[in-house]
Amino acid sequence: MGVSGSGKTTIGKALADRLGWTYEDADDFHPPANVAKMSAGHPLTDDDRWPWRRAIAAEIDKVADRGGYVVFGCSALKRSYRDVLVHGRADTRIVYLDGSRETIARRIAARRHHFMPPGLLDSQFATLEPPGAEENPIVVGIDVPVAQIVDGIVAQLPRAQAHRSAVEPT
Repeated sequence: MGVSGSGKTTIGKALADRLGWTYEDADDFHPPANVAKMSAGHPLTDDDRWPWRRAIAAEIDKVADRGGYVVFGCSALKRSYRDVLVHGRADTRIVYLDGSRETIARRIAARRHHFMPPGLLDSQFATLEPPGAEENPIVVGIDVPVAQIVDGIVAQLPRAQAHRSAVEPT
């Protein structure tokens, strides 16, 4: 989780590859009206996000109920959003990609062909509620190479999950 431009897709894909898990981008679960709204430079409201969060939570449940594992790249900026996604699952962890506004603004300015315009970055930071200790998050800084970020995440995963994924295909 993290604001737009924090590396959710890049880190999420690299983490999923390392663990042998599936990667899903939460952006793919947005209804077309949400994408159109963001593309027009308008931030989403909490009401806009409800169907999106429920669809992601349902996919997490579906994969877990089949005994699989998935890494989801998702902004999940508010605690209430994360509560919907995790909804008490002990087998689900939040990874917070923590970075400065300046670093992320540079990344967004360099991106091409993304529906999230740079002008919405301030609204993302205004909405952001970093996860608290009670959420048992994995917090990693984004100012180091991707492999180092992934190493930091894997080191904080329960050993049984990290080991199982390394020896059993999903």
